[in-house]
Amino acid sequence: MSAVGFMDHEGKHSSGKKAVKMLDKSLDYCRIIMKRAAGAPIPRAELPEGYTFVMYRDGDAGAWGEIEASVLEFDHAEEAAQYFQTNYAPYDSEVRRRTMFIQREDGKKVATFTAWWNYTGSRRFPFMHWVAVKPSYQGLGLGKAIIAKGVKLMVELEGDCVMYIPTQTWSHKAIKLYRWAGFELEMDEPEAGGVMNQTRQAYSLIKHLI
Repeated sequence: MSAVGFMDHEGKHSSGKKAVKMLDKSLDYCRIIMKRAAGAPIPRAELPEGYTFVMYRDGDAGAWGEIEASVLEFDHAEEAAQYFQTNYAPYDSEVRRRTMFIQREDGKKVATFTAWWNYTGSRRFPFMHWVAVKPSYQGLGLGKAIIAKGVKLMVELEGDCVMYIPTQTWSHKAIKLYRWAGFELEMDEPEAGGVMNQTRQAYSLIKHLI
């Protein structure tokens, strides 16, 4: 996962693909896990004028695919849409209340966030998946707004419990945003939600940047 105009999710990264301007591939790639403690303050941020939050509805997989492809998580929007159809759409009642978008007045969707979970077989981890803002909409405050709304949604759905978001060294600019939202670097859990945690290793690479 990365920064505002960014992509963050449960474990895939775009190694070998053309870099979005928010990615810093001068660093070695390491997976970072961030954790928000139960009871941490819920962040607040307003959307700029002309934008609204909307929840997923049938037919939105294509818009989701366009957003994720724009931040180079997938080579093509169609590939991304198929991923969504395979991995999220089957959970119909859940995806409708857990996947949100930021939408322009004309109905065009430009950002997305999914308040999901990772299940390891022994524990269910509340995990934020696929946080993304189209690059051409960076710098408008949409990233901060969707993270704040996403934390609030996660608390409404899961209770005010521990929750996680994965990111990476290449997306160190996003870490400041996640810390603003109440997340801190998780150094100790080796595989929170089944995601390999390289945060301790990553910290030595990014400590001067965050």
